[in-house]
Amino acid sequence: MTRFAFIIHPIKPDDVARKYPIARYLPDALIEALMARTAAKPVSKITGVRSSTGAETEGWFVGCPLTTRRLAQGDPKRAVAKVIEAARVAQDLGAAIVGLGAFTAIVGDGGREVADAVDIAVTTGNSYTVATAVEGTLRAAEMMAMDPGAATAAVLGATGSIGRICAHLLADRVPRIILIGRRREALAEVARELADRGAQVEISMSAEESLPQADLVVTVTSAVEAVVQPEMLRSGSVVCDVARPRDVSVRVAAERDDVLVIEGGAVAIPGDVRFNFNFGFPPGTAYACMAETMILALEDRREDYSIGKRLDLERVREIAALGEKHGFGLAGFRSFERAVDAATIERIKQRARIVAASA
Repeated sequence: MTRFAFIIHPIKPDDVARKYPIARYLPDALIEALMARTAAKPVSKITGVRSSTGAETEGWFVGCPLTTRRLAQGDPKRAVAKVIEAARVAQDLGAAIVGLGAFTAIVGDGGREVADAVDIAVTTGNSYTVATAVEGTLRAAEMMAMDPGAATAAVLGATGSIGRICAHLLADRVPRIILIGRRREALAEVARELADRGAQVEISMSAEESLPQADLVVTVTSAVEAVVQPEMLRSGSVVCDVARPRDVSVRVAAERDDVLVIEGGAVAIPGDVRFNFNFGFPPGTAYACMAETMILALEDRREDYSIGKRLDLERVREIAALGEKHGFGLAGFRSFERAVDAATIERIKQRARIVAASA
């Protein structure tokens, strides 16, 4: 059996209180400082992952104690060192491959520094995240009675490793795509890559100006705070938020009942998986980045996979096919940590029609 591990970390100081209730009474800065002095360690054993082929795997969640803010805005060398420490814990546990979750996948040149420091395979899980995010967005569009072949799509964070490949996959399905980011030259480079795909490609450095034009939005920035606000979104649009922390403000849920927001990458895990740790998903489901690590373990692929700043389009297609082979698949939709059923989508669709009729 090829075993795996997956590194997790607290998104916000509030998450620390789930494990240590006393943290509710401490200032955020103190919580983050105390956690930074804590060693990486195993959080739980993961069992029961069984492929439809009969192959099995098991693994561990390993905790990196740094919050998103510490990983994104703290000392870069210390952040990388702490992620490497967690990866070495995974190696000592017997994992053959380790996945980097959330912001641990961003530090250290997209996982390359971690891969160079350990003797086991490393992946960010970003390839399967891309595949499931785009699949989920297009499936949600169909449920909203939207024809992607007549839609405008926008990718917010289009120059990042995930955003770039999302743009490639969407450019094959929509007639117009808007690439949104902070660096014009980098956006122009992605636009050149898409020049022969048939879609009209535009670049923008303003989410405020461009998102209101989009029927489909995939947002995957590395921002620490929410960047997509209610007033930016088109009525009836589908928004897939792949980022962690979320890119989409919670205000959208409260103020826009005519917009469908889904979380990218919720995947059903084959077998009778037991995570023995509550990370906010229903039983038997996980983030796509976690699922990629499991898929590679089931395949006994002891090689670095989705690392670095540029994902490979063919690897995205490969991991999607391997996921299907082993029985992984989209687990419905979730929005702001709640399940989104067909009735909810129908209400949003009808509300969008009312808004359109009154415009």
